[in-house]
Amino acid sequence: MSEPLRLSVVVPMRNEAGNVAPLVAEIEAACAGLAFELICVDDGSTDATPTALAAARVGRPWFRVLRHSRGGGQSAAVRSGVLAARGETVATLDGDGQNDPAFIPILLEALDAAGAGTGLAQGQRRGRKDGPFKMLQSRIANGVRGRILKDSTRDTGCGLKVFRRAVYLRLPYFDALHRFMPALVAREGFAVVHRDVVDRPRLTGVSNYGLFDRLWVGLLDLAGVWWLIRRKHADPHPDEIAAPAGTPADQDVGC
Repeated sequence: MSEPLRLSVVVPMRNEAGNVAPLVAEIEAACAGLAFELICVDDGSTDATPTALAAARVGRPWFRVLRHSRGGGQSAAVRSGVLAARGETVATLDGDGQNDPAFIPILLEALDAAGAGTGLAQGQRRGRKDGPFKMLQSRIANGVRGRILKDSTRDTGCGLKVFRRAVYLRLPYFDALHRFMPALVAREGFAVVHRDVVDRPRLTGVSNYGLFDRLWVGLLDLAGVWWLIRRKHADPHPDEIAAPAGTPADQDVGC
């Protein structure tokens, strides 16, 4: 049986046809020195994203594609990718090109340097390139979340994260999990480290999320996470955590 890969890079995508080729090329360059795989999860795209993904796979045996038959949301796409991942460590970034893959090795190094007691290296964006309305939403959401959860994270919405797969699989799953990972990783008894990353303009296309997704639903999720943290009993975690085996490439998954 072969040794696990060093890193699995998981990218959720929905209607990102124009971003596929440049983003895959950037990930390939950023991770060239690592034993890695790339898993793009097509979350029910209705544009040419499947065609673009198929074209990008040519000549790249380390590139895998999963498909949701209908959209399940960003957290569902990330979860499908992590469940399929063969690496012990997972990196995630958004499929719109705003996250620079060059920061993946930096976050990976930070996680390694912090040791086994650290479960997550979280990127925090500097120089946000979103419009003023979207930035206001994020500022409000991050401010409220930080006061309630006290997760010591300025920007949990940043898609650039590197984490231990086995730690992720301990977390309770719900639709907005990706926005609350620092607090939930800490809930499991693991530390979180942070690194600043540079935000970029979206390469092409438009955002798939609006005010309702980011704010009002987020308040309900925040209440649920607060409850989970309050109800957590302190228990030691083992030195080694078994994780389910990965799933084959190019398969349709739930949603």
